[in-house]
Amino acid sequence: MRTIKLYDTTLRDGEQTAGVNLNSTEKLEIAKQLERLGVDVIEAGFPAASPGDLEAVKQIAAEIKQSTVTALARSTKHDIDAAWEALQDTPHPRIHVFLATSPIHMTHKLKKTPEEVIALAVEAVRYAKQKFETVQWSAEDACRSDYPFLANIIEQVIDAGATIINLPDTVGYYTPQEYGQLFSYMKKHVPNMDQAMLSAHCHDDLGMAVANSLAAIEHGADQVECTINGIGERAGNAALEEIAVALAIRSDFYGCQTRLHLKEITYTSRLVSRFTGINVPPNKAIVGGNAFAHESGIHQDGVLKEKSTYEIISPELVGVASNALVLGKHSGRHAFRDSIKRLGLVVEDAVIDSLFQQFKKLADTKKEVTEEDLFALFTDQHMQLPFSMYSLRSVQVTYSSHNIPTATISLETPEGTIENHAATGSGSVEAIYHTLDQMISLPVQLKDYRLQSIGAGRDALAQVTVRLQHEQEEMNGSGTAQDVLQASAKAYIHALNKVLLQESYQRQRVHA
Repeated sequence: MRTIKLYDTTLRDGEQTAGVNLNSTEKLEIAKQLERLGVDVIEAGFPAASPGDLEAVKQIAAEIKQSTVTALARSTKHDIDAAWEALQDTPHPRIHVFLATSPIHMTHKLKKTPEEVIALAVEAVRYAKQKFETVQWSAEDACRSDYPFLANIIEQVIDAGATIINLPDTVGYYTPQEYGQLFSYMKKHVPNMDQAMLSAHCHDDLGMAVANSLAAIEHGADQVECTINGIGERAGNAALEEIAVALAIRSDFYGCQTRLHLKEITYTSRLVSRFTGINVPPNKAIVGGNAFAHESGIHQDGVLKEKSTYEIISPELVGVASNALVLGKHSGRHAFRDSIKRLGLVVEDAVIDSLFQQFKKLADTKKEVTEEDLFALFTDQHMQLPFSMYSLRSVQVTYSSHNIPTATISLETPEGTIENHAATGSGSVEAIYHTLDQMISLPVQLKDYRLQSIGAGRDALAQVTVRLQHEQEEMNGSGTAQDVLQASAKAYIHALNKVLLQESYQRQRVHA
């Protein structure tokens, strides 16, 4: 069977999702989990974008050993140099260079002739090849490009040193049949195509990203680029978990395999969802909450008699546990550590004590602590920002149906001092956010507020996700607590801290 390489771009294309802004700790944790999942290539970021992005890519490259780490670069020496600074110490340095090739992009965005675009692409690949062992070249908007021109430029960048050619459906325009034909055309009309691997990269604007990626595989692609949960710009990217499981379940049809550890899929999906603040829809294939739920009586009867009647994928295949983990206030450190291990969470000894103390506090207020609660504790620990920022000491809200809600908040500042302030609002959450706005003076606008429970029951944890707009950028924040108002305050502070962190990176970039 052919082995298809899975190229994960959650940390680059996925982070371009509106409102998503991961800190370096979150990026590293996701990268480690992608390595455990078994992806072949991790696109860790866009080093030229900011000093923070460059440092995050460098940190990931230093930690990841089993997967190849790569970075994106435009066809400029500045971008290629930034990628080299981030990746030069890796065992097998790899770069992903791109340039638009469609008439609409060349005319309106690049403002260059086709001949100038070819020269620029060749020059960039040749320069990158002097530094990097592996150079991947992408024809941005390949699907709206002129095929003979595309074949010509591909031939020349391969001659210049590119060994992987990516044909992205940048705007999600093609149908599966058309996308497959694109790959067949290039294999037939590029004379030196045998010297390079073909890669697919599909967006989901028309809901066909996964189908297009599978069509590309049928027509000769040996690598597919995708993201966890299908996140990405606009309608997102092809979902890695859907492609991997489709190839596994329908190996009889595709005749292909991956080296993915499928049991890690569910945990990886949860981790990315938690860190990005993007909830997975219940009806999402493979990782949605209803993916293995059977409501119809006919379906239930069939599954009870024989699972394969209505279940083509076993939950256990993708890491959905058949027996739930439950801990309580009498559970000791050994049981706690064992439960963490069974969930697949990798926790350093220096962190386990802190997590155990948080678990004991939660167990004092909840009858049962479930695996979802443990996961929330774990991700809260890893959502801390890389240096000291504002943190919540206490929040108190005075509310009655006849009085204006008033929030009193105590914050620890980055300097270590304690500040207290109170303000009002038309509701309890608004009062909290008015207070925080006055304490942390930033021109932000709340664009989205979402509340969901972690688990079930009256004592379930509350998870709040917010999205703030600051100037032209959006930042997400997340907070978890048993009290909805405390979770709301933590989420807002998390997002405000990210805005402050982004401003710090931008100042570094100006002074660099």
